[in-house]
Amino acid sequence: MTARTGYLVTAACVAISTVMLLPLVYSMLASIKPTAEAAATPPTYLPHGVSLDSYRRLWDYQEGLLTYLGNSFGTALLTIVFTLLLTVPAGYGLSRFPVPGREVIFVVLLLALIIPYQALLTPMFLMFARVGLTNSLAGLAVLHTSIQLPFSLYILRNTFAAVPREIEEAAVMDGAGSLQILLRVFLPPTVPAVVTVTLFAFITSWNEFLGALVMMSSSAKFTLPVILATARTETSLGGTDWGMLQAGVTISVIPCVLVYLLLQRYYMAGLMSGAVK
Repeated sequence: MTARTGYLVTAACVAISTVMLLPLVYSMLASIKPTAEAAATPPTYLPHGVSLDSYRRLWDYQEGLLTYLGNSFGTALLTIVFTLLLTVPAGYGLSRFPVPGREVIFVVLLLALIIPYQALLTPMFLMFARVGLTNSLAGLAVLHTSIQLPFSLYILRNTFAAVPREIEEAAVMDGAGSLQILLRVFLPPTVPAVVTVTLFAFITSWNEFLGALVMMSSSAKFTLPVILATARTETSLGGTDWGMLQAGVTISVIPCVLVYLLLQRYYMAGLMSGAVK
């Protein structure tokens, strides 16, 4: 790569990053504007004053911000647990055991990636209603797990398949069982892939809106995206309370950024190891 090409690539990356970051920066600035200025038309891009009133109103909105944060975190954690409990054994089995037609099974499971989950919400809601999983965090976590399963299985199955068979055979010679081989031989070198699945499961559950809107009927069970959509219809000074809405957007972004920053050193390694068999 020549120096000129390097400069062009750097400039393109800076331009793309700027376009991606500007909406987030504007949301943060709008969240600290005084109430009147946040609702002003035309809007001001830089705040003329600094106020935390928007965050105070969000803190006390309906059931309280902590309730909705707790619902979102609880659902995301359950989604991570369900996803790992299902995809780790499934990926291990499809990559190592002589399951009849395992390639066909794997492809059929991956076909779920081409079906938008929104098309399945109505039958899933009716099924969940029959077994009492509507309006519950566990039921919502099951829905989010079903969204995440195909991609997670794809990553873990290919990652397990890349582990040398010699290591597995040595463990078998030492008398290790299938569960011991999975826990002691396969999981340690595939931690980056497991972390990647965990990260994607968290972000999918944390940001998902439509499923939570359909499944939840009680405001006390709403997740953060749903309550922000509800706040969109509230009025302040004759219009939407944009300051409170932008404060909610700012708070909702922080966990995703923190989780990514904490796990980024595993993320790329895990994504690449699962993408190539």
